[in-house]
Amino acid sequence: MLSQDNLEKIKKEVQDFFQKATFEVEIEFSSQKDKTLPINLKTEEPQILIGEGGQTLTEIQHLLKSILRKKIVSEEPFYLEIDINGYKRKKYEYLRELAKSVADEVSLTKKEKELAPMPAHERRIIHLELAGRTDIISESIGQEPERKIVIRPNL
Repeated sequence: MLSQDNLEKIKKEVQDFFQKATFEVEIEFSSQKDKTLPINLKTEEPQILIGEGGQTLTEIQHLLKSILRKKIVSEEPFYLEIDINGYKRKKYEYLRELAKSVADEVSLTKKEKELAPMPAHERRIIHLELAGRTDIISESIGQEPERKIVIRPNL
């Protein structure tokens, strides 16, 4: 867990970052979960900060992590989870539903299905969603950035 002093430093750095970047955002810091500090941003123009497929959001998060790791002295590592207008939450819900529906289809038809290429963190959500199922098998195939999931019946 981050100290209260470090939490305040992080809040100030995040606010300064978006102010210097001239983005008008409302920043909401949620309670720290394990070693992760969730940060929710609200803005009138979320697409600029999210980017195509969430790429800009991923890069902003990476950049902020790098800045904070240099400025915050902490005994333990910490992580940021930045979301903009609930984009990631909605995306993760969609991926979980996609995983269930494709797995049900594969289980019913006994024919494998390939999903579109996606980043590692999105593939992980699908694998975790399907981990408890015994009627199907999910695996990642291919090379980045074209790596994708194949869902097969477990015969």
